[in-house]
Formats: sequence, C-alpha cells, structure tokens
Amino acid sequence: QVQLVESGGGSVEAGGSLRLSCALSGYKYNRPCMAWFRQTPGKEREGVAVITPAGGRTYYADSVKGRFAISRDNARSTLTLQMNGLQPEDTAMYYCAADSRALCTDGGDVMRAAAFDYWGQGTQVTVSS
Repeated sequence: QVQLVESGGGSVEAGGSLRLSCALSGYKYNRPCMAWFRQTPGKEREGVAVITPAGGRTYYADSVKGRFAISRDNARSTLTLQMNGLQPEDTAMYYCAADSRALCTDGGDVMRAAAFDYWGQGTQVTVSS
C-alpha cells in the first residue's frame, strides 16, 4: 500500500521559514514525479512545486518562486519543501503528491492536481502577520 506522510508544518510569523518533509513508502512502480500542493478552505488545491523523477528539473508557482525550494532524496524516498520568507497568504494545508506515470517529464501543465495519483493527508502551515 502506497503511503505519503507529511511532516514539518506549524505556525510561524511572517518572514519566517519552515521545512516540510514527505516520506514515500510502499511504492513499487517507476520513479514518480513528486509535488507539493496547498489548499485553503473554499478554494481549489493549487500546485506549489513539482520535481521530476531524477530531480533534474523543478517547477514553481509564480507566487513562491525565489522563496520555496523543492528537493528529493530518492535513496531515502523523501521529498522536501524548504519555505523561506513566508507570508500570511502562504497559510494553507500542504499536501505531498506522487504521479506514477511521470507526466511532469512531458512538460505542459505540470501542476495539474489530476495528474497525481497518490496523496498524503496534509500538514498545516499557518503564517501570522
């Protein structure tokens, strides 16, 4: 059974930093694209960052470029999101996701939530002003 478990969320003041981690277990397919998404109540889930299977390419939402950094350790099956310069508008539930078909390697709209077939339960990030 494939599981994604996020950790590292919490509450910080504006300008602060957090580091989210995601552990992938039970996965037996070709190496997946992985991503972080976030969602606030009443809004659609939005893509934050995507990383290709070998980690060679990364993609970011315009709202987080220059502040967030996605990385992966395939030997440990972990995904990380380093978040710096956090702002109140970054407050959301953050989800780790994996795409077993590795569609992100084709380019295009790599942040489509529908492309990702495995999801974690989420970790809350709250940024106060």
